[in-house]
Amino acid sequence: MATLVFGMNQSLDGYVDHTEFGPEPALFEHFIEESKRQTGSLYGRKMYEIMRYWDEDQPEWDTAERAYAEAWRSSPKWVVSTTLDSVGPNATLISGDLEAAVRAIKAEHDGEIEVAGPNLARSLTELGLIDEYRIYLHPVVLGHGTPFFAGPRPPLHLASHEQIGDVLRLTYVPA
Repeated sequence: MATLVFGMNQSLDGYVDHTEFGPEPALFEHFIEESKRQTGSLYGRKMYEIMRYWDEDQPEWDTAERAYAEAWRSSPKWVVSTTLDSVGPNATLISGDLEAAVRAIKAEHDGEIEVAGPNLARSLTELGLIDEYRIYLHPVVLGHGTPFFAGPRPPLHLASHEQIGDVLRLTYVPA
């Protein structure tokens, strides 16, 4: 059975915003390796549309960006949306019963499935489907934005921590 992991970059004051800060080289390498070993990714519409950036090579990309794009493209994606009619390569649209669809995906696969986006994570947390939360805590204070926990704040237990460059990765599991 697959494990659902919700992980995002977060500011010290609890916000996620890809336009305000990004991963330094050591953390980006970490994300490349994670992407290579993941079974797949589960996206909400907004996050999927942001991540579609990696579908087509850009001339300004360096070696690391090309490696990330290759890993991202090769991994299956499931996109939860009631407004999209279609999704891109290697992606499946989920527009019906979210709980049933995600339970089926977890049952049919092994390994880690990334959950991307705080709104989708909120829905999956309410359903008790997220197995692990990874906070990549950056030394940045935003003072505004979308919080990492956009809804329920489940009781959690710290399972591990790791420093990656200037970022602290905190891994929590439901208590």
